[in-house]
Amino acid sequence: MAIKKQYLKSKPVCKVTFEVAAKEASNVSVVGDFNEWDAEAAPLKKLKNGNFKGILPFEKGASYEFKYVIDGAYVNDENSDSFKFNEFANAENGVLEL
Repeated sequence: MAIKKQYLKSKPVCKVTFEVAAKEASNVSVVGDFNEWDAEAAPLKKLKNGNFKGILPFEKGASYEFKYVIDGAYVNDENSDSFKFNEFANAENGVLEL
């Protein structure tokens, strides 16, 4: 799993590239407090090498809790900037700091 951040100079936006190695998976998406944890809101595209990849815009200067949904299973990215316990989910979520 990989996260790349590209800060735009012309706008208060950071484009974040999410890439997940999940060759056996059929569906992968990014969910978080930025899209109300909707697994259909940010699907990642499957590449020829079997990885899933997508780019999402985020507001600079904020932090977001997120996870991947891989064929229905919620998975943290070990490359998250940090982790935060979420009482509603009774689990840790990855945190993206922008």
